Amino acid sequence: MSRRAPRGEYIETDTGNKVARKATLVGTQNIMLGGKTVIQQEVMIRGDLARTATSSSGGTPANNTAVAIGSIFTYMPLRMGDHVFVGQNTVVQAASVGSHIYIGNNAVVGEFAIIKDYVRILDGSVVPPNMVIPSFSIVAGQPARVIGEIPEGGQEQFELRELYKTVGNNPQPLPA
Repeated sequence: MSRRAPRGEYIETDTGNKVARKATLVGTQNIMLGGKTVIQQEVMIRGDLARTATSSSGGTPANNTAVAIGSIFTYMPLRMGDHVFVGQNTVVQAASVGSHIYIGNNAVVGEFAIIKDYVRILDGSVVPPNMVIPSFSIVAGQPARVIGEIPEGGQEQFELRELYKTVGNNPQPLPA
């Protein structure tokens, strides 16, 4: 009888995504991860958000448990780009997360928020619903605001290769 490989703390995909087994992904059929995305433990990614639309008014954001009579549900997919790091105890309900994104620990990204490329969301930030965060921004606060921008040539700090190597079933220590 052959032995099965031991289960690690992370599920690793062919495209290099690392998702902690203790992360919660809701509406997985609507979540699309790019490559080399890290989702830490105790993170919640919501792909079950929907817009309800009635014949008399435009779309309004709602959770899929709120059903208005005569409304039609359309699930809104969550797209995550490449090289995205989501810290522990974080909830992401965004409509779109670009590439080269760092979302810190204990953060909340509200419903239908759009995060462009090269954005750093600091620990404990609460991004309000429908907020659009422009590229090269640093965001912090409750509610979150743009508090700075990534300086020219600052994209190198988003090379999360070293941090990426420290996560997963065979982690390597950070170089000294």
